[in-house]
Amino acid sequence: MANEFKNKRILVTGGTGSIGSAIVKELLKCQPYQVRVYSRDETKQFELMHKIYPPASVNFLIGDVRDKERLNMAMENIDIVFHAAALKHVVACERNPFEAVKTNVQGTQNVIDCAYANQVDKVIMISTDKATDPTNVMGCTKLLAEKLILASFLYKGKKKTKFCCVRFGNVLGTRGSVVPLFINQIKSGQPITVTDPKMTRFIMSIPQAVRLVFKSVELMKNNEIFVLKMPVVTLKDLARAVTEVCCEKNKISQKVSVKIIGKNGGERIHEKLLTIEESIGALELDDMFIVLPNLLEPSSGYEFLKNDCYLGARKAKTGDYSSKNVKKLTVAGIKKILLSVENF
Repeated sequence: MANEFKNKRILVTGGTGSIGSAIVKELLKCQPYQVRVYSRDETKQFELMHKIYPPASVNFLIGDVRDKERLNMAMENIDIVFHAAALKHVVACERNPFEAVKTNVQGTQNVIDCAYANQVDKVIMISTDKATDPTNVMGCTKLLAEKLILASFLYKGKKKTKFCCVRFGNVLGTRGSVVPLFINQIKSGQPITVTDPKMTRFIMSIPQAVRLVFKSVELMKNNEIFVLKMPVVTLKDLARAVTEVCCEKNKISQKVSVKIIGKNGGERIHEKLLTIEESIGALELDDMFIVLPNLLEPSSGYEFLKNDCYLGARKAKTGDYSSKNVKKLTVAGIKKILLSVENF
């Protein structure tokens, strides 16, 4: 995998976010020629600078994916783009829908246009389970972003740029996610606020997410969606696991209560990572599904019955991949993951 990035120029949009900054940190282990961290928040850039003490090969660029001219300048001479910039909070997108459109949809189209203009080799867009059969604004905008990426070959011509999407669920430890909220509530003596204890969610750690994103760079041919498999938890068990670990680590003896507040607008009880329709033509590896493009140019090279485009891949079973149907982690299993990713 290190050979994919060695001596390459790489741009990470949303490079100071939870996933973007983790990608940056891992890239630096692979001896890239240059990493450009592109984000709109100077404070987050300042904080990341002091966390990684960046070498001269790291450039921090203030900019927004909505600003096509600035993005085009940032992408000059770039080999690989990780597109992690997005508005990701469901409630914020519900209340500010067109802002989500401008960042998640128009911003993604700007990435596509600039990648073609600068003859980038590969573009990898970070997507979400919310884009699968969406029920909220955030999911709808990320689904449309996926559609833009997958349809990009329609005006590709002889350009060399290849695109793919990587779709996963809730990444533990990311800013604004539920586990840090639970920890803060416990430490401050407040009740844990749970929307619905029966809710199920896909979870994974940031290092797991980054490793699988990097694997997709190695596997990608063009215009696929890589759907990363991950364990599932109920919100009830997640709250219990966080409470037990946090109280043990911080020597909190008082009982922590749970307050049920009801689900927010746009949220659903169970999440999906793969629909039945997508599974019909999908391939499967041990750690991911590969949704193949349904719009193909004649010279696409996808000859699945004649050669193995993805080593070890097999035809996926038909059916949706939903958090409702996947076996749930036990409280002990959740605690093991939490201890590896959270600072209690």
